[in-house]
Amino acid sequence: MTRTHLSTVLGLALATTAAFSAATNDGATFRGPAGNGILPAVPGAKWSLKQVWKSPTNLGFSSFAVADGKAYTLVTGETDGNTGEMLLCLDEKTGKELWSKPLSVVSKYDGGGDAGTPDNKGGDGSRSTPVINGGKVYVIDSMLGVFCFDAASGKEVWKHDVMKDNAGVQIKWHNAASPLIDGDILMLAGGGEGQALIGLNKDTGKIVWKGEDDKMTHATPVLADILGVHQAIFFTQKGLVGVTPQSGKVLWRADFPYKVSTAASPVVWEDIVYCSAGYGVGAGAFKISKNGGSLKAEQIWRRENECFNHWSTPIVKDGYLYGMFSFKEYGKGPLACVDIRTGEDKWKEPGFGPGQVILAGDKIIATSDKGEIVIAEAKPDKYTEVKRQDVLEGKVWSYPVLANGKLFARSTVEGVCLTLE
Repeated sequence: MTRTHLSTVLGLALATTAAFSAATNDGATFRGPAGNGILPAVPGAKWSLKQVWKSPTNLGFSSFAVADGKAYTLVTGETDGNTGEMLLCLDEKTGKELWSKPLSVVSKYDGGGDAGTPDNKGGDGSRSTPVINGGKVYVIDSMLGVFCFDAASGKEVWKHDVMKDNAGVQIKWHNAASPLIDGDILMLAGGGEGQALIGLNKDTGKIVWKGEDDKMTHATPVLADILGVHQAIFFTQKGLVGVTPQSGKVLWRADFPYKVSTAASPVVWEDIVYCSAGYGVGAGAFKISKNGGSLKAEQIWRRENECFNHWSTPIVKDGYLYGMFSFKEYGKGPLACVDIRTGEDKWKEPGFGPGQVILAGDKIIATSDKGEIVIAEAKPDKYTEVKRQDVLEGKVWSYPVLANGKLFARSTVEGVCLTLE
C-alpha cells in the first residue's frame, strides 16, 4: 500500500469515527431537535444494532432524552415509603445510574397503560419525556408538576404545580405531554378556565402568559413555521390552536372532535396541519392560509373513525406520513404510509402494534410494541424493510432516540443503547 493510499484510508476511517462519535444535542428534545421526529441521515450507518448497554427502566412509557453524556427518562420508584414518578439519569456510555430525583407521588394510575397483548400487558406508569435545554432538564409529570433540575447534578432549580397554581384540570390517565421550549418559554396545557394554556419562564418557573379555556389532552404541542409565522400548535379538546410562543396570542383555530383521549401530536408539512385520534374520531388535515396579518385553517380532508394514530405520532417526508395507524391493535397494528394532502393510504405493513417512529434521512426507525427495532425505507410506493431485531423485554410504547451516533430505546422493563455502524 502506498503512503498516499494509506493516508486516504486512515482519513476515511477517522471521518467515519467522527461521524459516529461527534456529540450532538439531537436527543435533547422530545422527538428530535425540531420536535417532529425528523433527524439528519446518519453517515455510514449499517444498522448493526449491537448492544452497548442495558439498564433497568421501571415501568411507564417515557422516552429517553440524551445530551452531554447523560440519558434521562421517567420511571417509577420509592422515596420515604411513597411510590411515585422519578427522573432517572444514566451515564450515556455505560448505562449506569448517576442519580435519580423524586417527582409527584402517584399511588395508583387509572389502568389504561396496562393494556396490551395477552402475553405483554402491564407496566403502567409515567408517559411524559424529559427535555434538556441550556444545562437544565425539564419535566412535566403525570400530576402536572413542572420541574427544572440542574442537568449535571440533579439539583432542583424550581418547580411549579399546575393543579394548585393554575386551577389545573386533570384528565383520565393523567398528563402525558412533554415540555415544549421555545427561547426562554416553556409551554404546556392543563390549567383551568382562562389559564388553560401556559407559558413559563424556563429559568425561573414564573408565569409569563396564560389564557384560553381549552381542556388539555395527552398530546404534546409542537413548534412550526407556517407561511413565515413562528408558532406553537396545541391539540386540545376543542381541536387545534396555534399560538405565539412568547405571548400566548392565539393565531388560528381549527375545530376537531374529542372522545376519551387525544394523544398523538399534530404533524406539519408546508401549510398543512394533520391530526388524528382514536376512540372513533379518526384523522383530518387543515390548510393554513394567510390574509394580511391573520391566519385561518380550512379542512381539506377528513376520515372519520379510521386512519387512527392512537398515541403514536407519525413523521412526514415529501408529503407522506409514515407511522403507526391503528387503534388497540396490540401486537398487530400496521406501520403505514398515508398521503398528508389527501388522506389516501399508500401501504400498510402489519405486526407493529402501537409502537413509535422517527426518521433519519430516508430511513424510518420504528419500534414494535413487543420490543423490536425495525429500519425501513421512507418511500410511498411500497414497504421495504432494511433491518429487524429484537432488542427489548417488556412493552414498548416509547419513542426511539438517535443521539451521538447511537440509538436509545426503552420499555416498561429496560432501556438499551445500540450501535449503528
